[in-house]
Order: sequence, then structure tokens, then C-alpha cells
Amino acid sequence: MPQMTGGRFIAETFKGYGITHVFFMPVIAPRALYEMENLGIKRIMTHGEKAAAYMADAYARVNRGPGICMAQSVGAANLAAGLQDAYLACAPVIAITGRQTQINQQRHAYQEVDHKAPFSAVTKYSINVGELDQLPYFMRQAFRESVSGTPGPVHLDFEGFVGQNIAEAEADLDIIIEEQFTRMPPFRPEPEQSSVREAIKLLTQAKRPVIIAGGGVTYSEAGAELVELAEKLSIPVATSLNAKETFPYDHPLAIGVCGQYSRVCANKTVCEADLVFFIGSHAGGQVTNEWKIPPKGTPVIQLDINPSELGRSFPLSLGLQGDVQASLRKMIDNADPVAERTEWITRAQDLVREWRNEVAPLVNSDDNPMRPERLCKELTDLLPQDAILVSDTGHSGIWTGTMMDLKYPDQMFIRCAGSLGWGLPAAIGAKCAKPDRPVICFTGDGGIWYHMTELDTALRYNIPTVTIVNNNRSLNQEKSVNERTYGAQTPGSDELWILTDADFAKIAQSMDCFGATVNHPSELSGALDQALASNKPAIIDVKTHIEGIAPRAWAPE
Repeated sequence: MPQMTGGRFIAETFKGYGITHVFFMPVIAPRALYEMENLGIKRIMTHGEKAAAYMADAYARVNRGPGICMAQSVGAANLAAGLQDAYLACAPVIAITGRQTQINQQRHAYQEVDHKAPFSAVTKYSINVGELDQLPYFMRQAFRESVSGTPGPVHLDFEGFVGQNIAEAEADLDIIIEEQFTRMPPFRPEPEQSSVREAIKLLTQAKRPVIIAGGGVTYSEAGAELVELAEKLSIPVATSLNAKETFPYDHPLAIGVCGQYSRVCANKTVCEADLVFFIGSHAGGQVTNEWKIPPKGTPVIQLDINPSELGRSFPLSLGLQGDVQASLRKMIDNADPVAERTEWITRAQDLVREWRNEVAPLVNSDDNPMRPERLCKELTDLLPQDAILVSDTGHSGIWTGTMMDLKYPDQMFIRCAGSLGWGLPAAIGAKCAKPDRPVICFTGDGGIWYHMTELDTALRYNIPTVTIVNNNRSLNQEKSVNERTYGAQTPGSDELWILTDADFAKIAQSMDCFGATVNHPSELSGALDQALASNKPAIIDVKTHIEGIAPRAWAPE
């Protein structure tokens, strides 16, 4: 075995697993960072630990493989907070932190808090690495855990405040790269034949079945199989936000995103179903509008790679454990075509048509300031054919998830799973994963304020993302909450949701980034073309109507 430092081992291992970028807050494992430079791994130094975690999260999701973030001991809790989104989105992020040496633990060491509790809440696997000879075992396990089963974040806590006891030490170490764990899924298990036949039987016999596709379809790259199964069995398809890209928006069986950030037509169709098939979905609170959709008592089939998810949210008529792509292929190969369910498909299409007619006045509105629905229509038409659309949460998630369509098969969509402000740093991570593709972030003025400083990170490393700011100078999603509390729109309630009328284009320009202001829909195309051509981090500040508030998700009474 060759002798090397821990830093060299870390860098060689990352290189072997295909890692191209590492996101970090200094100072952490400087020897490892030095060795990464020698191996051509780009080290992206951020302005905050949460931003580093967000970048690694988006990098992992877009790359369909592990992402890396790092921070010293004093930033560890901040890094853990940033991992919440990766945990909720099932993204394979490997977090590395330093920690005070064991003799200093539980003795009020300077800048040290317990790391176990923060990371246990947001990781699948978290372990202390006390000696260099432990690192090869724990590092390989970190990569395995991150991408296997339900993917998710893992954590390695290195001895030494900046991890120096691991990164600076020397030992005889072998670099072992387990190729199958460089991407997800590493395994493609299939359900047993009897379960596949039973699932086909139930779906065939149902009069009004619906498929709800979740993020597992995306991670398994099973979009083609989803379409083929839906067509073969003549079943309408709703998606979660995490699966938005997996089913063509204009397909006759497409009913849109369901749940809380949803289209009325999708929720209504699911509620009229006599059988719901969750595919690669946890069937959690968001995609089911707090478990109201489908209604209690609706028969449910669920397919998931993780058996512990089967039946967690709904009693099941049947559970199928397996990789989505392999399992759907097995179902397709064992199923006979079902005659088109004309009445049911017509009903679903009517609901979609009703929804489009209902929102058409807002989608086509010429109001000034612009309606966000109109902004979404324009962006749908303008997004490049290979664009990666990155969405913040709150209204941004609702607008992009429900009002925007992905018109081309090569377009990709990732969204914030929890923390407002995720969008801008996530777009940077996405661009690092796919530098040759345009990355467009959709956020609001409330969201961009969180991590505006990361524009400097993008500028320093020449990462040209484009951020569209839905700027209504407010947190207007909170308007009704505050008015219910105060009884009316009063100065006391205004200060809880009205924000500064900022000029984000000028802020970007002051940092030597590209900035443009859009007041009318006709101006957006030129601004987007200029932003993409600038080859700089870009902000397009779109002035929108403060009354552009997303309606509550539909649910049965």
C-alpha cells in the first residue's frame, strides 16, 4: 500500500468517484483542498455553510451522483441546517466537517457544540473519523450510503477543528473505488413476479386508475417506462414536483402536478380515482395535500425501492419493492394492452381543459405590474431546449411547478424541498454539474435576499447562471396569514410581509454581474437572451403585481 496523507487520499477518492467540484467554507482540510487542486477538482469557496450545502445538493441531483460540501467545526451546525433540503429531496450529499479532538469534547471548547444531534436529524449515516486508518472504510461507506436505497445525505466528522488530524496525517492507504456507487441507483432490484401480476390485475380491473409519479422516477431515469406503462394501461398521470420532468406536459394522459403546490385538475382527478398507484413517491404531505388526496379509503398501490416506505402514509392494496425503472419494465413486459378508458380519460382531459380555461385570463394578462402567471407563460416559451430550471420554494415552487410547462424532453427541473433562499446557490451547484447547459433560477425577492452574496461566488469562479426574480416587493404568500391575525390590512400587518422595493439589477451590476429590469412581458425575451450571452452571473429583476398570490390547493370538502 502506498504511503500518503489523508488529504491525498481524500482527493484521489473524490477524483475516482467522478467528483468535479467541492463546495466549502474555510478552513477545512486544507491539505485535501491542495491535493484536489493538483487533480483538477474545482474548489468552490462560498460565503456561508448553508449555501455550500445547497450547491452540493443541486450538483448531486443534476449529476445523479454524490455531491460534496465541507466546513470546519464552528460551521458544522450551519452545514447541518443546509442539509435539510438534501435530506427532504433525497439527494446524495456527503458532508465533511472538522471537530474538536476527543479530549476537548464536553469541556466547553471554544466554538464547539455537539455535532451528533444536528446531523442525526438530516443524514442517513453520520460517523466520527478519529484516526486516519479508519478513513478508507468510512469514506467508502459514505459513498455507498449516499446513493443506495432511498438516496440521502451522509456525514463524516474528522478529528481536529479543521479536520487536520485526518487530512495532515500519513499512513499506508489503498485507493479503492467502487464504481457502482458513483451514481444512483447502484442496484436495480425488481419485485417478485406474483406481485407484478397482482399489480397489473388491479390496475386493469380499475375503472378510474391514476398514477402519481414521484422523485424516484426521476432518480431511476424511468420517464420512458412511465410513459409506456401509462399508455399501455391507459392511465392518467399526475406527478410530484420532483417528477415534473418525467412525463410530457402535452401528453393526453398528463394531468399535472398534484398535492399542495398543484393544479386543481390534478387534485380533482386523483380524488375521483378508484385506484391510485404511487410510483417512486413517499406519498408524503406535499404531494397529497396533507394526506387529503387521494381521499381516505381509496385503494392504493405503492412502488418504492425502500420497503420501509411502503404503506407509511396510506394502507396498501399492494406494495411493490424495487427500482422504478426495472420494476416498470417488468410490469410493461407482463401486461397486455388495456382498451382505452374513453370515459375516464375524457373526464381527466375535461378537468385539465377547465383548469387551463380558468387560469387563461391571468396567464394572458397584460396587467402592469406583470402578473406572475404571465411571467410563467413567457418563461415557458423562452426556456432553452436544454435548460435546467431551478426553483426556490413558496410561491416560486407553486408558480414553476403548476404554471410552467417543460416543452422539450431535454429540459430538467429541480426545486427547493424546504428552505427559502435555496434557489440562487442551488443554481450555482447545478451549473457546476452541467457547465454546458443553461441554468435558469426562478426565485422571488424574498428568496434572493437570503444568499445574494453568492453572486460573488458565481462571479469569482465564472459560473454564469441566470436568476429570474419575481419581484413584488413582498412576501405576499404571508399576506393572508397576517391579515387574519390583525383583522385587516393595517400598518401592523404590513411590516410583517412588505419588503424594500429593491433594484436587484443594479445590485448585480454593482458586482460586475449582468443585471436587467423587466416591466413588461415583451421585454423578457431580450433580457434573457442578453443574460445568457453575457457569460456572467445574471439577475433579471421582473417587476410583478403584489396581488399575484397563488390560490390554495384544491381539496375535497
